[in-house]
Amino acid sequence: MNQSFYYLNYIEFFLFILFSLGISFILFALSYLLNKQTHEKELVSHYECGFIPFDNARKQFNIKFYLIAILFLIFDLEIIFLFPFMLIINFVSIISFLILFYFLFLLTLGFYFEWIYKGLDWEKN
Repeated sequence: MNQSFYYLNYIEFFLFILFSLGISFILFALSYLLNKQTHEKELVSHYECGFIPFDNARKQFNIKFYLIAILFLIFDLEIIFLFPFMLIINFVSIISFLILFYFLFLLTLGFYFEWIYKGLDWEKN
């Protein structure tokens, strides 16, 4: 392959990063400009929530919150791994494709077992 092919991939990646940073900056600037800038005593207190707490901060959370967070991270990482692979799908070998298919198969199998053992149900048995 020629050298310009590799530079083209870097240019696309660099443009993607610039576009993402630009959108992030624009949204941050708009939220700062459109939001009413008040500095009340409650908002700058160490609670940072704007109201007096009505319950104990040491209250335990249900374990389901952590399970859902872990599942979200796992499937979010799956998507993060899929996007770069889809950019170069035409240039990878069949071995790379089979490894990705195996990765997706294991994640699907894990989700299937999570579903079967009712790990996503919120009601108590």
